Amino acid sequence: MPNTPSAIKRLKQSVKRRMHNRIAKKIIKTYVKRTLAAVVAKDFEKGEADFRLATAKIDKAGVRRVLHPNTAARRKSKLARDYKAAVAKAKATA
Repeated sequence: MPNTPSAIKRLKQSVKRRMHNRIAKKIIKTYVKRTLAAVVAKDFEKGEADFRLATAKIDKAGVRRVLHPNTAARRKSKLARDYKAAVAKAKATA
């Protein structure tokens, strides 16, 4: 445990920041899963809305350095590829 007042403050700050970052990452993962699940369920309107929201959240996380910008770009790219493939597959089976 920290002994000096400044070290105590830094610990509190790091705990707060870590929780904020974990929540942001969890939200991104949730929207990505929701997007693909909606497309599989053939709910294309909800899938499109969730896709846009997920990409926006990933962008914001990259800008705020919750994720590294290159990681954010890679995740957006992967989501776009997976989304497009899922839509094509769902429409082909329909």
